[in-house]
Amino acid sequence: MTPKQTSLTVDIRSEIGELDAVILHTPGPEVENMTPASAQKALYSDILNLSVALKEYNQFKGFLSKVTKTFQVKDLLVDVLNDADTRNAILARICEQEKQGNFLVEDLHQLRPERLATALIEGVEMRKDNLTRFLSKDRYSVEPLHNFFFTRDASVAILDKVLISRMASRIRDRESLIMDAIFSHHPLLKTHTIHPEESRHFCKEFSFEGGDFLVAREDILLIGTGPRTTSRGIDFIIEYYRKKKVNRHIIVQELPSNPESFIHLDMVFTFLDKNQCMIYEPLVLHPSRYLTIHINIDNGKVKSIREVDNIPSVLKELGMDLELLYCGGKKDVINQEREQWHSGANFFAVGPGKVVGYGRNIHTLDELNQHGYAVIKANDVIHGKTNINDYSKYVVTIDGSELSRGGGGCRCMTMPVRRKAVDW
Repeated sequence: MTPKQTSLTVDIRSEIGELDAVILHTPGPEVENMTPASAQKALYSDILNLSVALKEYNQFKGFLSKVTKTFQVKDLLVDVLNDADTRNAILARICEQEKQGNFLVEDLHQLRPERLATALIEGVEMRKDNLTRFLSKDRYSVEPLHNFFFTRDASVAILDKVLISRMASRIRDRESLIMDAIFSHHPLLKTHTIHPEESRHFCKEFSFEGGDFLVAREDILLIGTGPRTTSRGIDFIIEYYRKKKVNRHIIVQELPSNPESFIHLDMVFTFLDKNQCMIYEPLVLHPSRYLTIHINIDNGKVKSIREVDNIPSVLKELGMDLELLYCGGKKDVINQEREQWHSGANFFAVGPGKVVGYGRNIHTLDELNQHGYAVIKANDVIHGKTNINDYSKYVVTIDGSELSRGGGGCRCMTMPVRRKAVDW
């Protein structure tokens, strides 16, 4: 942290308020340290070409740096690791969590903060210095964090608090631990962290991830439940708001366990503007066995839990009457299915009516354009060919042929920490 930087209070009260600051993680060797054999363990269906993925990601990062303050996970982690007590605590938790012995703690303690941060993200190769490790089929003592460029998942910012995620797969636990260290100890970020281990609902079946959480309005929270966020995880959120004795509406959407493109709620529903959202229509609107549930918490009590028709209908009841835009367009279900598979519903808003997404989803972009969004290439903004301030509504596009194969979109690749208030 440079001396000129002042503290920043976490404040997320919507999905579309003008973005003040966001945390990113540029993919590195941890993405390339994956083989076809280890891809499934790493939660991938394919391996990525890092050089191509980086070109695409740099468009994303370059655009965001033009419109907001951006932070890198690794830089923030280095700052935190400069404090000896914090470093000791982090290393102890990692070695306990990943069942590594004192030999690894000693090795990691020898590293300077910059190199240690790299090791915790990119992995530590196993020393084959005893028979057990020599016979082990594992390459790493500390596995690379292949998924960490999807920074959305490991923590959830809601208002001025940050929930530390309990990931569905133990291979991603270190991502949550790192984000916990950053939000709990970095002097730049002012917030209070909330830990799932504190809940009486915590158990083996307990998990939640950030891609399933959308802050619709200060009093309305959307949560997906499916492969990554369980009902026990949502019970933890309900319990938290009951204890705070606040009024909250929680809208829960059940998601299919497969295909894998339905991994999180933000793969089928995202907010675009104060009165517009992007939906994957076959799941969000069609009656099916996947329920939509409205939970009303009033002054510390669960006033009601009821099934509703769909997300847009209950939001309208709560005063949010949204125009629906269709992932893949309205004309062809094949286009809808193909573009949803490639994160076509997964947009990230940098302000009301100002979003960024993958350029490969041409039918979705046409749908946006028909609803008043100028379609602008990220490279044109980065190189000064286009001034986005000339447009009141826009969708900035990045090449996403390689990044999308990782199983997420632009919203997945962000951890926003502060947005301006929305004039509803």
